[in-house]
Amino acid sequence: EKSTVHKRHTYLEEAMLEKHPNLRDPTAPSLDARHDLIIPEVPRLAKEAALKAIAEWGQPTSSITHLIVCATAGADLPGADFHVSRLLGLQPSVKRFMLYQQGCFSGGTVLRLAKDLAENSKGARVLVINSEVLSLIAFRGPSISNVDNLVGQTMFGDGAVALIVGADPVPTVEKPIFEIVWTAETILPDCGNAIRASLRESGMTFHLLPEVPGKISAGLDKILADAFHPLGISDWNSIFWVPHPGGPAILDQVEATLKLKKERLSTTREVLYQYGNMSGATVLFILDAMRRKSKKEGLATTGEGLDY
Repeated sequence: EKSTVHKRHTYLEEAMLEKHPNLRDPTAPSLDARHDLIIPEVPRLAKEAALKAIAEWGQPTSSITHLIVCATAGADLPGADFHVSRLLGLQPSVKRFMLYQQGCFSGGTVLRLAKDLAENSKGARVLVINSEVLSLIAFRGPSISNVDNLVGQTMFGDGAVALIVGADPVPTVEKPIFEIVWTAETILPDCGNAIRASLRESGMTFHLLPEVPGKISAGLDKILADAFHPLGISDWNSIFWVPHPGGPAILDQVEATLKLKKERLSTTREVLYQYGNMSGATVLFILDAMRRKSKKEGLATTGEGLDY
């Protein structure tokens, strides 16, 4: 109940646990079994998300020039990017980028990378996919020696999302939903060990310091000032928010520190409630939920916008 996660979608099923009982044991070697299940599922799930995005875009797959695939689990060679390109029938010349084990911030990372590729490659159309199968890499029975991992399991869900990024849309043919104006990245001080994920023979284990919400919220004012003051924006309630919902405590701290109105984070909280924390895919789920909500309510913009 405290997690505020109402439901989640997971690939892991009881039959898998019956077939691979070592997945339940918090210390038993199980990485081989986990990877045997994960490696084919990551590209399969990615394909399903990509087909939906391509259908909405309305252009042939031959127009896709770049492919970015991001996944926390299932590192292999060739990677999921290769298998996705084959499953979708992309051109052999498509330029591929595979990002593994980026963690929860990767939703922003893939957008930043896609923006750079689109703006620096004339006519580029970048297919971006986040495919997360966290249930298989992280599930294990409870252990008193790693309560952090149990906390993570109450939050994490599986999911995939895809979108097309390009510059100079073709008039009357392509209808952009969002515009990426500017991107940046920064590292908060003294946070190197705040959130860690270690890949072990028993799978991936998570380690979370209780100070994480405070560390994140404490550095926000300066980060936002550096980003938005050049644009003349200092009212944090005047912009729309798509934070990664690492957990309700983080959202509560951010909301309190910046004195945000409740509606600023309402879409983020709804996605957490309906899907859980899907690592890097979550932010893109929130963007999708935001534009669907805007359409449903008859708003003039596809995002929340400055006047939301």
